[in-house]
Formats: sequence, C-alpha cells, structure tokens
Amino acid sequence: MAKIENLQEVVSADEAKREPKIDAQGRAYATGRRKEAAARVWIKPGTGKVIVNGRDQEVYFGRKTHLLVLNQPFLIVNRVNQFDVMCTVEGGGLSGQAGAIRHGISRALQYYEPDLRSPLKVAGLLTRDSRAVERKKIGLHKARRAKQWVKR
Repeated sequence: MAKIENLQEVVSADEAKREPKIDAQGRAYATGRRKEAAARVWIKPGTGKVIVNGRDQEVYFGRKTHLLVLNQPFLIVNRVNQFDVMCTVEGGGLSGQAGAIRHGISRALQYYEPDLRSPLKVAGLLTRDSRAVERKKIGLHKARRAKQWVKR
C-alpha cells in the first residue's frame, strides 16, 4: 500500500515539474501521425475554430465521423470551443489525416496545459496508433485474400 502512495506522489511531483511549451504568439505546437498521414498542429485560446490546410473543418472533412475523431481530445478534457486550431496535414487518406490531427491536438493540449496529460494519456490519445496497412503477399490477391478454389 505504501508503494502505491509513493508512486502517486512521484507521478504528481512529475506533473508539477512540467512547464507549458508556448511560443511567442501564445500557441502550442505538436506533430501528430496516423497511418501515412502527418499533421502539424498549432493551438491557441479562441472560439473553437478549426482550420485544416486553409479550409474549415466541415469543408475539408465531409464525414461527421471524421469531425468527431478530430474533436475528441477537447471533449475528453472539457475544453470544447476554448481553443482555435490551425493545422496542415499531408499524406494518407481522410481517416488517417483525421487521426493524425487528433494525435497532434492531444499533444498540443498537453504542451499548452501540462495538467491535461493524465486524462489524455488514460484515453490513449497521446499514443501514436501504430496500425498500418498490411502488405500484399506473393501468391495472394491481396494481403490475405487467396485465389478462389475450383473443384473441377
């Protein structure tokens, strides 16, 4: 029991040591990655406006699921409509890009407010999702799709 209490003291002391990483314009920067996509994300206090590659998030991402993925970090830490996000993303498809932006927003939030690290970490948003497309194997149509078996 004493070990657990000591561990909690170490964790809280570690969080107390963290300092915000904010640039001269009052922004926090982070890089997010998912599949083949990479996103550069800047956040600053604002009204909740999200700009992706110079366009609004609703224009850039057509699907509502991509918008939900994008705003997940703000929902988890109860900071909806408190930060403006400006990001550039390249590579991959729209799902990978949405995941990359989510990863970048999570990391930028952690840099802006170090206290938000624990809820983001518990939700698994600070970890880069390492899943990628499985490669195609020789003798198969796709990664796992074998040739159709014919009896005669």
